[in-house]
Amino acid sequence: MRIKNETIVAFCCEHSAYPAAASAGKSRLHYPEKIRVIRVPCAGRVDVIHILKAFEKGAAGVLVMGCEDGACHHITGNTRAKERVKYSEMLLKEVGLDSRRVRMFNLSPNAPHKFVRAVNEIAKITRKESGRSDDNR
Repeated sequence: MRIKNETIVAFCCEHSAYPAAASAGKSRLHYPEKIRVIRVPCAGRVDVIHILKAFEKGAAGVLVMGCEDGACHHITGNTRAKERVKYSEMLLKEVGLDSRRVRMFNLSPNAPHKFVRAVNEIAKITRKESGRSDDNR
């Protein structure tokens, strides 16, 4: 499976970010259509290898989205995810890529607007890096 270079991969916790993403879709909130949402049991289950594999397959950006601080269903999953995202940022920087292409966001299940804001934020970063403007989508 090859991911198009414009695609943003979003690893979404099934307890928080995934319901927020579903709600954003049901509410018809506007966000880039080139996003691939991957439901995970906990953001803490997303390992550095998953993040790097997404880039290897051609993703323009990767989001790891988990529960808000202090509200993780698996107690420390969001903390582990944050550490792995920081490590991934460092690895991207070492190989000469923009480390802002991988981001961690914490949100509640009833925050579809925050989900959309996060997706739009990373889409803006990836568009700038590729030299595309909003008109070229």
